[in-house]
Amino acid sequence: MFFYDIMHLMKKFCILLLLCILPGQVLARDYVLPDKNPFMGTYQEQIAFGIGQGFDTGILLPPPVKPVPFYIGTFQYSQPTSFFRVPARRSLNVSMTLGLHESRGWEWQKFSIPLAYITEDIALFRYKRLYAGLGAGAGLQAEENARIGSKLVFQFKVMFGYNLNKQWALELFIQHFSNANTAEENNSYAFYGLGATYNF
Repeated sequence: MFFYDIMHLMKKFCILLLLCILPGQVLARDYVLPDKNPFMGTYQEQIAFGIGQGFDTGILLPPPVKPVPFYIGTFQYSQPTSFFRVPARRSLNVSMTLGLHESRGWEWQKFSIPLAYITEDIALFRYKRLYAGLGAGAGLQAEENARIGSKLVFQFKVMFGYNLNKQWALELFIQHFSNANTAEENNSYAFYGLGATYNF
């Protein structure tokens, strides 16, 4: 049953990834996927900070409804890479969730837990200073809880960025954490947030 759930999840992810990448491959390469990396330009390193507002939902791309007193702060270190020739970035991430009080039947203060995870973000398109990307990753949270019943977590992220200049950018993101049904409890974390990246 476990392996069936993993294979089913991977199949859905691959289909979603193809649906996001293929339209960009049909359009002109210099418009959608330039030779330089949309996340980082010609720079070789990047740091980022982000904060997010939590929502009580269990779906992969949650609508911004049911906000709860649950927040996330993230530090990210990235280097440029590629994913089947599509510009990308690989990152080490350290996050801290912060729950304040009970809401919608959950005691959010019990879910204030650090997480560490590795991610790969791929560029879907870039137009002038705007870009969009899709990311996935895996890692660990410090302890399992009633929301995510395992230390193992998987992350899925959609981001929309705006380059202020060659070094600084702002990113809006939707971020989802779950254990991909590897444990009995899998209610997930979901966030909408804002981040800033700095290339060097």
